[in-house]
Amino acid sequence: MNSMKSELPKSRRTAPPVVPGEGGFTLIEIMVVITILAMLAALVGPKLLGQTDKARVADAQIQIRNIAQGLDLYKLDNAVYPTTEQGLEALVSKPAIGVIPHNYKEGGYMSMIPKDPWGNNYVYLSPGTSGPYDLLSWGADGTEGGAGYDADVTAKNLN
Repeated sequence: MNSMKSELPKSRRTAPPVVPGEGGFTLIEIMVVITILAMLAALVGPKLLGQTDKARVADAQIQIRNIAQGLDLYKLDNAVYPTTEQGLEALVSKPAIGVIPHNYKEGGYMSMIPKDPWGNNYVYLSPGTSGPYDLLSWGADGTEGGAGYDADVTAKNLN
């Protein structure tokens, strides 16, 4: 009898017998786990999703602070802020239009100008409406004004 069993190809050998209680998970056990996971997702999911918008606003504020520091360094070296026409690119490469800076720092004041967290360009106006310049992101909606996460994020109203 043993000789017949060893002559059978591996694919024809039978699986070891299943001992009752050791065969895996029952349908009810799987359903309980799925229910618990669904309840956790329902509780945690909205809190995580709500943080995304808050994080984008915080990111925009940080980027605006960094750009404002670059603008201040530019002014320290050149006695003026870049004009609206020169734009924020004046922080990356020496402007060739408008008031040409004479003490422009080699390598620029920033390596690049980031897009805001919503993928839009920052708005820069110099002179500004109530100061030497206006620097802002139009928020989640990408248009001027708005409320909540659609509100403009400006250098003036940073915390």
